[in-house]
Amino acid sequence: MTGVVYGPDHRPRCPWSLSAADYVAYHDQEWGRPVRDDVGIYERLCLEAFQSGLSWLTILRKRENFRVAFCGFDPVVVAEFGPGDVARLLADQGIVRNRAKIAATIANARAALELPTGLAATVWGYADDQARVPVTLEDVPSWTPASKALSTHLRRHGFRFTGPVTAYAMMQACGIVNDHLADCFCRASGPAATRLDEDTRLDESTRPDIPVALGEAMGQIEASGPG
Repeated sequence: MTGVVYGPDHRPRCPWSLSAADYVAYHDQEWGRPVRDDVGIYERLCLEAFQSGLSWLTILRKRENFRVAFCGFDPVVVAEFGPGDVARLLADQGIVRNRAKIAATIANARAALELPTGLAATVWGYADDQARVPVTLEDVPSWTPASKALSTHLRRHGFRFTGPVTAYAMMQACGIVNDHLADCFCRASGPAATRLDEDTRLDESTRPDIPVALGEAMGQIEASGPG
């Protein structure tokens, strides 16, 4: 079982954060901290969709390019994108040039504007105040009943590339759930949760696709990560 690991600054962190400087900064400064505005939620939902099948590190390193290409991920602006914008995006080497994902990003902007309470209020409606605190990586699921319900809700309203795993990754990134490990120094940055007892650990089928030993974390995690 893999708990926190200590970086050069002697702070305890979630193991995935130590494979690259980009991950350390993302873990320490952003991942799991509450995001409550529509633009912020939309951006992260889109980036998680683009990450599907790829390394999160790839997306993280292209993030500023994505922001420029998609006009700061303002759904009001992206909703107006047309064929010319699609052609522009498909020619942009600074982003992931996947036609289906680009089309989904535009469709999701339009769908977000149609949500009666807005995107942020909608996704925060699936927060679980009783979520248990993960002690090791084995305790962190890849999806939950809440993320499945959110995925169903979003798809019903016209969203694409928002399956339960993608929805859960967005919930983690935006602090809707706090999956920093119990002893991680960033733990206090997210919403409150109760500690997961030894006898209620999640089984192997619910584990995320991240390494389970520090040696693996340092040698193999570059291709995985929080997304």
